[in-house]
Amino acid sequence: MNPFESTPALNMQGSYSTSNTHKYSVILPTYNERKNLPIIIWLLAKTFQENRLAWEVIVVDDNSPDGTQEVALQLGRVYGEDKIVLKPRAGKLGLGTAYIHGLNFVTGDFVIIMDADFSHHPKFIPQFIRLQQAHNLDIVTGTRYRATSTPYMPDSQPGGVHGWDLKRKFVSRGANFLADTVLNPGVSDLTGSFRLYKVEALRHIITLTVSRGYVFQMEMIVRARALGYTVGEVPITFVDRLFGESKLGADEIVQYGKGVWSLFTSV
Repeated sequence: MNPFESTPALNMQGSYSTSNTHKYSVILPTYNERKNLPIIIWLLAKTFQENRLAWEVIVVDDNSPDGTQEVALQLGRVYGEDKIVLKPRAGKLGLGTAYIHGLNFVTGDFVIIMDADFSHHPKFIPQFIRLQQAHNLDIVTGTRYRATSTPYMPDSQPGGVHGWDLKRKFVSRGANFLADTVLNPGVSDLTGSFRLYKVEALRHIITLTVSRGYVFQMEMIVRARALGYTVGEVPITFVDRLFGESKLGADEIVQYGKGVWSLFTSV
């Protein structure tokens, strides 16, 4: 009997006849993303369906006043309530705790974390999956600062950033250079938030991570490396948000610097 035609395999892959029997759960933290959410959900659904993959999206909304939750519920009726799962929280409680909250509801064996503001295009997800499968990696992270993937994959294109002014590019580059020099994690884009995790790896790493806010992503990768998890990188193009305002401010930059020092002295 073909193992991919067994009942457990077919349940994992949904209605698709495919050799990839994994299920991919996207955790999507939102706050005031009413305009962006339908676009990113449509692109995610299109990507997964075209690649014949089982999937779900866990929308973790922090009590957005703009109607984001109502839009998420409508999308659930369109795509299926098993595909778009709304799990709201009472208020703005931070990015790290949003992932912890979302993890309680995922049913896939891989978890994808990404921004809901269209900064991260789902078209890169198949590349993440191919790199992970080729090398059995625990984590694949998107990078804005590499020309090729690591380990090497022939179809990757150089990464980059679109829509940022020179100041913001300088801050981002400087932040990554500081962290790379001090912490030496072997990853080119520590502050990126577009990643694929084996679910058991994510559950382990996230229980040890103490940072919140924008330092959270950096600590996750630094701790993953320290714990011996394997990490690959896929170049991505990062596009500034379509609608709404960036949530990065001076307080987050100061917090980042403190976070680098804290990780240097503790990990």
